[in-house]
Amino acid sequence: MRARRISVRPELVEGLFFLRKGTGLQEGLGFDRLSPNGVRVLTDLTDLTVAEIRNGFRGGDFSAREVAEAFNANVTAAKALNAFIVETPEKALEAADAADKAKAAGDSLGALAGVPIGMKDLFCTQGVQTTAASHMLEGFVPTYESTVSGKLWAAGAGMLGKLNLDQFAMGSSNETSYYGNVISPWRRAKKDGGRGDNAALAPGGSSGGSSSAIAARLCPAATGTDTGGSIRQPAAFTGISGIKPTYGRCSRWGIVAFASSLDQAGPMARTVRDNAILLEVMSGFDPKDSTSLDLAVPQWEAHLSSDLKGKTVGIPREYRPDGLNAEISAMWDRGIEWLKDAGAEVVEVSLPHTKYALPTYYIIAPAEASSNLARYDGVRYGQRDLPDGAGLQDMYAATRAAGFGPEVKRRIMIGTYVLSAGFYDAYYTQAQKVRALIARDFELAFEKCDLLLTPTAPSASFALGEKQADPLAMYLNDVFTVPASLAGLPAMAVPGGLDAAGLPIGLQVIGKALDEQTVLNASLAIEERAGFTARPDKWW
Repeated sequence: MRARRISVRPELVEGLFFLRKGTGLQEGLGFDRLSPNGVRVLTDLTDLTVAEIRNGFRGGDFSAREVAEAFNANVTAAKALNAFIVETPEKALEAADAADKAKAAGDSLGALAGVPIGMKDLFCTQGVQTTAASHMLEGFVPTYESTVSGKLWAAGAGMLGKLNLDQFAMGSSNETSYYGNVISPWRRAKKDGGRGDNAALAPGGSSGGSSSAIAARLCPAATGTDTGGSIRQPAAFTGISGIKPTYGRCSRWGIVAFASSLDQAGPMARTVRDNAILLEVMSGFDPKDSTSLDLAVPQWEAHLSSDLKGKTVGIPREYRPDGLNAEISAMWDRGIEWLKDAGAEVVEVSLPHTKYALPTYYIIAPAEASSNLARYDGVRYGQRDLPDGAGLQDMYAATRAAGFGPEVKRRIMIGTYVLSAGFYDAYYTQAQKVRALIARDFELAFEKCDLLLTPTAPSASFALGEKQADPLAMYLNDVFTVPASLAGLPAMAVPGGLDAAGLPIGLQVIGKALDEQTVLNASLAIEERAGFTARPDKWW
């Protein structure tokens, strides 16, 4: 089902900005706009972007509580998507009431006052269960707040709930969660005159709960984390945008760790502007995180511009391998033309060590995961499995066997192997050397250009279960996103269009370290020219 809209003759609603409850029209319909022909169009509040909610609330078009109630209702009605592990409608209403009270009193409002969001269940939230989608942490209720989530709440945002993900952020399809698969709201459409199908599709991973919830209008925006593409790939699969900032822009404190030298928090939303708004709030120095960058946070939203005159876009030749999906290749070509239309020059560049990026990543990330996940031993918190008569080592083994899922165990074993005596230098040390070469490739490329344009993923979304039996096929989903992660560079996914099956496909913009502004501006240029307005038909 498409967005619910009602056209009303202007004389019937003159002076009205929104419909209150009890008017006889569906609750949640409330934002009043003028169409090009002068007809007022009443739009579901949950169709609004973060910027529209922020501005509409401040302008008195609706209350923050009305917005929170509308999104809470959508969350409650969308159990079939399994996007949320924990729903927190009371938290969303609490923040909304505080925003309404502050507005009525004439107090200053936070940047996100009146805006409810979803929180990936990798961020520790004080007093609310945080599981990393694993049985290992089931029932764990933090007594502290992650730095990023704390910044969002301080800015006035409300929490609709904790979003599902791949277990410990390890996965590309959201099929490894202990709490069940997240389902994409998209369905394959009719293809070549034939029939579509109702196969449940992957929303991407690991931030699949975030991407599914945003695409289905369960929240206007959400947090994500990106270790090797876990913001960008799910954004591409569900037709939304998401940015991984420069490593160190957002604090990692209070985020359940996967691979510490790669993990980075970032926003996900339907528009580039919304991502800029959230990223400004999420970023900033944190003395509790030794990798946090002690730099001022730029005003990314204020400096958004789709004018790319004077900018040069690099097209990496290694990102167009033999056998690249024809629709992905065609979308890439359209993206190049869009950036030319925005005033940019285009040059071909080379990133010769790209072919080593995936094997490098799948040595470094599991090695760091093996170290980080050693803390889950059944002693301090989370799952504990203690067989009768068991000793300490038996408890460790039983707890980890019961608490970790198959993919997490696979990566722990890989990581432990490459760090073991006799293999450390052959694998881990060599991988770190190759990582330096990959970063150097980007440095040399950026001597010729200001940003890079690539596909985000090698295909559109696939059916759940389609690649689960073959881990290597699943890992290939990260082929275009991993290099920027290894180099710590800002990168953004933005939707470009639909494939022949009616599924979203996206483009990726990669920028120089600390140059999120150019990444956002180029993404805005693509967004404006792509004119992507497609949304999934409601079936859930």
